[in-house]
Amino acid sequence: MTALSEIQQFLLCETPEEWLQVAASNLDILLIDHAHCEKKAASTAMSLMYRYVDRPELLGKMSQLAREELLHFEQVLAIIRARSIVYDHMKPSRYAGELRKLIRTHEPARLVDTLIVGAFVEARSCERFARLAPLLDDELKKYYLSLLRSEGRHYQDYLALAELYSDEPIAGRVAKFAELEKELIVSPDELFRFHSGLPVTGQAVISGLL
Repeated sequence: MTALSEIQQFLLCETPEEWLQVAASNLDILLIDHAHCEKKAASTAMSLMYRYVDRPELLGKMSQLAREELLHFEQVLAIIRARSIVYDHMKPSRYAGELRKLIRTHEPARLVDTLIVGAFVEARSCERFARLAPLLDDELKKYYLSLLRSEGRHYQDYLALAELYSDEPIAGRVAKFAELEKELIVSPDELFRFHSGLPVTGQAVISGLL
């Protein structure tokens, strides 16, 4: 089983066609938010390294992940600049914030849940790269397909670390997050973002720039 097919089984739903069509027609917003997502992913990995200094497996995986995410940020930023798109602040989507509301506050449950959230973020990113690629111009298609391998590995690393550090089976927690993740993807969403839900017809706040 490939990483992508594994991810497709891990997620409870595919990205709606409506989101894909809006994304293909709003590449400036898509690329700006993609750059922000890569930067946030690197920041999350670094935050885990600072918080859990006694977890050698985590330190190794997160160090590699942070470097790769920052490289992706630089690559997306280069594409943005080459297309004369202005990179600026952007109101974030609800996606990650809503998932984090389920994170427990005691350890090691807090760490385990944080890692599970990371797995879902990376899995959805990978799924969307694959679904979007056929709809994009040759440059973006090639680039997004090139990201599938690393994003798939990031999902696997997060999930493996969650299993390693949990003092109980994680299947129940994964299922709980999976249900919320699905709801965030298929329910109406006022903002269009890389991880946003179903676009609202005729929405006037598609950019939502700050």
